[in-house]
Amino acid sequence: MPLITPTSVVLGVLFADSLIDFTFLIPWVFAFITFAGSLGSNFSSFKDSLKHPLPLFIILIVLHILMPAWAWTVGHVTFNGDVETITGLVLGMAIPTGISSLIWVTIYRGNIPLTLSIILLDTFLSPFIVPFTLSVMVGSSVEMDVFSIMSGLFWMVVLPSILGMLLNQYTNGKVKEKWSPRLAPFSKLGLGMVVMINGAAVAPYLRNIDLKLVMITVTVFFIAFTGYLFSFAIAKLFKGERETVIALTFTGGMRNISAGAVLAVAYFPPAVAVPVVIAMLFQQVLASLYGYLVDRHFNKQILTKSHSM
Repeated sequence: MPLITPTSVVLGVLFADSLIDFTFLIPWVFAFITFAGSLGSNFSSFKDSLKHPLPLFIILIVLHILMPAWAWTVGHVTFNGDVETITGLVLGMAIPTGISSLIWVTIYRGNIPLTLSIILLDTFLSPFIVPFTLSVMVGSSVEMDVFSIMSGLFWMVVLPSILGMLLNQYTNGKVKEKWSPRLAPFSKLGLGMVVMINGAAVAPYLRNIDLKLVMITVTVFFIAFTGYLFSFAIAKLFKGERETVIALTFTGGMRNISAGAVLAVAYFPPAVAVPVVIAMLFQQVLASLYGYLVDRHFNKQILTKSHSM
């Protein structure tokens, strides 16, 4: 996971001339990735999580109020007057949580039903929340087609998710057992393809490594790093159990960054897509780092308790 996206960005930039003509395939490939990733989801876990809505409420605030506002603030401090870069930073934080957060939550033994519920709820709300967030924070500064963004999110993210979940529900989980392992390699190839083509679309901005590109890279890394940190700190503040803290850390820190890049390339000037594409370089690496740190934190707590007994 930490290798696929950075490698694909580099390949996209190197072979931009050959790949740029395939931009029209991106929404279709991404819809397939979303569908394959949703085959393990169902509506019953979502129903159970609604009985204890506080974690859902907390993570929605982190995802769609705190982090977009933080990205907007950092963007204005660092790139004051550069509307397209600021828009890219906000878009990178306004998009829904990443489906791949489920992989990391599973690895570190977090709350899987809660994670599925967050992904499901955030996915369904994304066609409304993302355009609204962008309209509030950068709407007057940059031209955007709100209806097209909503439509794009619906066809690429919401509808494939519903189809995957309905199939899982209808077959009592058999479709997950039978088709998820078969589709997984194609999903990874599809993800690499989406990232490569998006990389090709912004290649002119990534080929010339100047001070501005370095500043964007450092800023994106900082915002992404603090996203995980804020999510962990807020989850701990509300005295969540280990499983809940892990779920909130990964769902709050990760974004469906490929969807963000697709939106940026399709509906905004190319410069807006630069921060979003650069975010692909860090997201999985940071997830790996925070997984290690969070695991270490809880293992220390266990050791401290055992010594105090």
